[in-house]
Amino acid sequence: MATTDNQIVKEIDCVEEIVKMDPSFIPKRYILTEKDVFKDMELPLLSAEVPVIDMALLSEGQEEELKKLDEACMYWGFFLVINHGIDEGVLEDMKTAASVFFKLPLEEKMRYPFDPLAIEGYGRPYPVTEDQTVDWSDSLMFRLFPVRGRKLKLWPNKPAELKGAVEAYSVEIGNVSRKLLGSLSLIMGMESNDLPELHKEMQISMRVNYYPVCCEPEIVMGMSPHSDATTITILLQDNKDNNINGLQIRHNGGWVPVQPVPKSLIVNVGDVLEIWSNGKYKSIEHRAMTNGTRARISYASFVTPQMEVEVEPLKQMFNDSQQKKLYKKVIYEDYIRQSLQSKLEGKAYIANYTS
Repeated sequence: MATTDNQIVKEIDCVEEIVKMDPSFIPKRYILTEKDVFKDMELPLLSAEVPVIDMALLSEGQEEELKKLDEACMYWGFFLVINHGIDEGVLEDMKTAASVFFKLPLEEKMRYPFDPLAIEGYGRPYPVTEDQTVDWSDSLMFRLFPVRGRKLKLWPNKPAELKGAVEAYSVEIGNVSRKLLGSLSLIMGMESNDLPELHKEMQISMRVNYYPVCCEPEIVMGMSPHSDATTITILLQDNKDNNINGLQIRHNGGWVPVQPVPKSLIVNVGDVLEIWSNGKYKSIEHRAMTNGTRARISYASFVTPQMEVEVEPLKQMFNDSQQKKLYKKVIYEDYIRQSLQSKLEGKAYIANYTS
């Protein structure tokens, strides 16, 4: 690694620009400390065991598929979804347009600076302190639903196809989200519309994560280990090269790489579902790795309740005589705002709400 102390590179808060200026240089603030360094082993042999759920069968209410969903949420907190009904062209248009955006000059991208109140725009969605190790990634965020909440001035005009691609993808992700929440309602002992109604008005935001090539991926993290402050998160992975190690999930005391599967989506349990289910379904830590071969992009859609919703364990998920209520009641707005003010750090935040 080059040790050139390039002051201009150090001051840039855009990883892609750092790579453009000197691909052999990694500023100190991105290098993992002894505390952060990879300690737990990778378990690649378990990749083939990540559950696969067929949404077409879920939509039919097939009992066996609902049982698989229940077990996936209990034992993994992550699962692949196939037959989700999203046209492949919609997925490819989203990938193509986002890829073009991240290749634009920095001054063009900075016309849409991240707004922490709107949770939209280009930049870092989490705070960075002076002594904090920084993730090797750039982000572009969109608020998808409710539509009236979108801050369209933060939706890039270039490339011209991007807005249309996001709009088309958002419609499909909204449909998938509602179907998944309906199936989750059933396995939690409710009617199919109960969990969607608990959200009052479903909120969905999308973060497009860009992970530039890294000259020393073994000492830099693409995204720190964390769980999501969501009900569920729906992820579209870049699958141009199945040999690229990107997303990893914590399981059985190690890290399991989740291999991209063409046309599939990845869904994970979030903190809100963990609280509602009284811990039956656990939000799982996951992280993103860097690589020295090529840039990678992922598309995470965050499904959450309306801000004023009170989140606490549902009565049917615990019994006072056998199992106590494991989590405190919290207003979702308080939960999400405070979590966004914290560094991504495992499951440290939800621990504040255990009884």
